[in-house]
Amino acid sequence: MNQTKPKILIVFYSMYGHIFKMANAVFEGVREAGGEAILRQVAELMPEEGWDENVRKAKEAMKDISIANPQEDLKGIDGLIVATPTRFGNMTSQMRNFWDQTGGAWTEGTLIGKPAAVITSSNTQHGGQETTIIATMFTLLHHGCVLMGLPYSFKEQMTMEEISGGSPYGVSTIAGAQGERMPSLNELAMARGLAKRLTNIAKRLRS
Repeated sequence: MNQTKPKILIVFYSMYGHIFKMANAVFEGVREAGGEAILRQVAELMPEEGWDENVRKAKEAMKDISIANPQEDLKGIDGLIVATPTRFGNMTSQMRNFWDQTGGAWTEGTLIGKPAAVITSSNTQHGGQETTIIATMFTLLHHGCVLMGLPYSFKEQMTMEEISGGSPYGVSTIAGAQGERMPSLNELAMARGLAKRLTNIAKRLRS
């Protein structure tokens, strides 16, 4: 049995920092489960002149995170978590741009048999979170990934104590109409839990 730590790639896009915070929780969860977490952000497509002050602050906080390389970063990993806000019920154009450059990995079958999961966010409680997760899974299926959701053993998704993201399809957070709400402790716990589950399954699939 291979005793090295499973490598889990976390590839994310974040404009205002909500998904970045969720990605950091995923990073923690992977490490807590004994995996090697690799954090990458996809390239920004929006010109800087279109950024408001909140975007500038978020981008400054993320400046040290390496930009994902669609030709190289999918190689040699044991699992994958994709984190993207929803844009009209689908992944952002920045995340789409990354996956549209992964034809080489698709040809080589790089991700076949690798567990993968999706995390998202939206401004409103019913802002297309589930459609974004499922639509992102279409791409992962084309790559041959083994898809993972969030089973109801994760009781956090059934809370009635707060407005919260989370579904059997994957983890999510609600940002608020003006982006004023950051992920709650409940949502961050689901992100860490999903990361631990995926890491443990990656270990089993690899062995």
